[in-house]
Amino acid sequence: MKHDPDFAKQNADAYAVTADELRQFIERAEQLAAEKKDIAEQEKDLFAEAKGRGYDTKVMRKVIALRKRKPEDVAEEDAILDMYRAALGMA
Repeated sequence: MKHDPDFAKQNADAYAVTADELRQFIERAEQLAAEKKDIAEQEKDLFAEAKGRGYDTKVMRKVIALRKRKPEDVAEEDAILDMYRAALGMA
C-alpha cells in the first residue's frame, strides 16, 4: 500500500480534533464532579445546622422526598399504610 501524505495529515488532524474534544468532555466532567462535591458539602452543613436547631433531619429528608412525588401517589400510599396499620392493630 502506498503512503498518502494527504490522507495521513487528515487522519492526524481528525485525531487532534477528537483528542481536544475528548479532553473538553473530561474536563467538564471533572468540573461537574467538583461542583457536586461542593453542593454535597453545603447540603451536609445545612442539615447539621437544622439538627443543631432541633429539627429531625431524618424526617426532613422524608418530607423533601414526599414533595418530589405526585400528591395522588402520596395519598394512595398513605391510605394503604393506614389500612395495613389498622389490620395489624397499630391504628
